[in-house]
Amino acid sequence: MTERLDAAIVGAGFAGLYMLYRLRKLGLGVRIYEAGDGIGGTWYWNRYPGARCDVESMDYSYSFSDELQQEWHWTERYSSQPEILRYVNHVADRFDLRRDIRLSTRVTEAAFDEAAGRWTIRADTGDAVSARYCIMATGCLSEPQFPPPFKGLERFRGQWYHTGRWPHEGLDFTGLRVGVIGTGSSAIQSIPIIAEQAARLTVFQRTPNFSIPAHNRPLDPDYERRVKAEYPAFRERARTSRIGFVVPVNDRSALELPEHERRREYQARWDRGGLGFGFSFNDLLIDQRANDTAAEFFREKIRGTVRDPTVAEMLSPRSYPINTKRLCADTRYYETYNRDNVTLVNVRETPIETVTEDGLRTSGGEYRFDALVFAIGFDAMTGALLRIDIRGRDGASLRRKWEDGPRSYLGLAVAGFPNLFMITGPGSPSVLSNMIVSIEQHVDWIADCIARLGDARTIEATEAAEEEWVRHVSEIGHMTLYPKANSWYMGANIPGKPRIFMPYIGGVGVYRQKCDEVSAEGYRGFAIQPIGSA
Repeated sequence: MTERLDAAIVGAGFAGLYMLYRLRKLGLGVRIYEAGDGIGGTWYWNRYPGARCDVESMDYSYSFSDELQQEWHWTERYSSQPEILRYVNHVADRFDLRRDIRLSTRVTEAAFDEAAGRWTIRADTGDAVSARYCIMATGCLSEPQFPPPFKGLERFRGQWYHTGRWPHEGLDFTGLRVGVIGTGSSAIQSIPIIAEQAARLTVFQRTPNFSIPAHNRPLDPDYERRVKAEYPAFRERARTSRIGFVVPVNDRSALELPEHERRREYQARWDRGGLGFGFSFNDLLIDQRANDTAAEFFREKIRGTVRDPTVAEMLSPRSYPINTKRLCADTRYYETYNRDNVTLVNVRETPIETVTEDGLRTSGGEYRFDALVFAIGFDAMTGALLRIDIRGRDGASLRRKWEDGPRSYLGLAVAGFPNLFMITGPGSPSVLSNMIVSIEQHVDWIADCIARLGDARTIEATEAAEEEWVRHVSEIGHMTLYPKANSWYMGANIPGKPRIFMPYIGGVGVYRQKCDEVSAEGYRGFAIQPIGSA
């Protein structure tokens, strides 16, 4: 007989753990199914050299327990992967969450049984469970391009690695010839460290990224004390902000100031470091001319750092507006290209043709390597969801429904899929925000919804509400410069993936208000089926 639960959660990262905590508080029978051998989600898998959060530590943490946030001590301004993973494990132990987590169990199917009003969830272990609610906490950046889509990879006689599936025991590249393919965030974090070890490092770049110094350092004890003394107000400001953490916002246009004043503002943001640069002026994401002033400031910084003018130009983005791909935060990334053992190859000019037995061949020549590192990113926002065969009413497939791009209501629910919730799904702020703030907001909304539903049989987004929300997300997205970039926000990094701007750009605070209004109005846009009906 199939075991029955009130709710099944897929994924044991930050989202899944907090969802388990909240539903347990309601007295529900809940279980998490996690594909990995340990908890932590992205922080379990991404162990590449230099892996670090780009949101400051005091912001990137749970707020649901004051005891937790008072007792935990972060050591750096930007926490490293090992420290974040220690934090996640501390949370699981502190709240006794492990007893309801099944590790090494990848969910492969989730099907809605209309007669029973329940979901049947199946895993690759043969496990099957029946749950009233199915909650996807699968993560936005958790499904890597894996294996890498490069011809001839099976012939390579050396070792190859993907930054999103890094060996847990770590690696030492000392004395080796290493090739890194990609220059996104994980590459920008790992390249400086690999360069210090490798005898020779060759970086293959298709599109350069804008990156700003993180200026990481030990956490200032005085700052930590100040934040902990006023955590309620600190958290509330984050929840009502645009991106889930507070940065100085300049409400002036970049074009209304003389150049020297504009540069002074940019320099102050550069000196502070981190992701607040995008708030230097209020029109950087809506006016190309304003954006150009910020982009040129970055290019000047690159030219002033990288000694070889040809390499500096190769590293200088020109094909898309700044901030329309996620701004990277680095530690001596550009300085790394001044090392004698580092070479940069432009694969737009000389594309990679094949992996060979001894390395790579581009249209410009052969390269010999002992190891290859693929820093080629993720099938963002939809990849982990669509890896599971999810079927709603009448056996309708989510893969089929999303063939032309993801469709959801609030990024929380999908029409035709009753009692299915997504945490930070496409159509919500998610990857444009501090993920912990967005996760907590979604989990709280879902838990409150389930509590208020009581014995109701199902809740389901209506087609009309979904259609209106998809249109709204698209309209405000296209009011910005974001669609001008071939970014993973647009699905452009995955061959054949529909080009659609997936996250909600309206802001964390605005989005929270919209979700609160929906619930306050009796779950406007949802159809609720009472118990006893079919």
